[in-house]
Amino acid sequence: MKLTSAALAAAFALGATFTAVTPSQAAPSQAKASQAKRGNCGGASWYALTSRTASGERMNAKYLTAAHRNLKFGTKVAVTNKRNGKTVVVRINDRGPFIRGRVIDLSKAAASHIGMISSGTASICYRVVS
Repeated sequence: MKLTSAALAAAFALGATFTAVTPSQAAPSQAKASQAKRGNCGGASWYALTSRTASGERMNAKYLTAAHRNLKFGTKVAVTNKRNGKTVVVRINDRGPFIRGRVIDLSKAAASHIGMISSGTASICYRVVS
């Protein structure tokens, strides 16, 4: 929006302030919109350790749980294998993965539900359910 110098002078006289915004500063809202359309996608792997998780509970490979870098513990997430379309809902109870390109680590049971046991990894998309 372009303003004439008279309009600017009148606006400043009334106490108005203006802030210049560069295209890169305006981009985050556009980035969020495109991310919502795309969803959260990336690589997934599975693990079946028996140690304690970052939330303090013991890891149980038979439970439908997962590790995520920053979602709150207890968050329910629907994970879909892009190759076969199978989906499983898991509860976040650990931190990770710590390998570039991976966005979530699933328990063995969750990996089995979406058919990624034999491959070890899969291309997935996830969305927060609750």
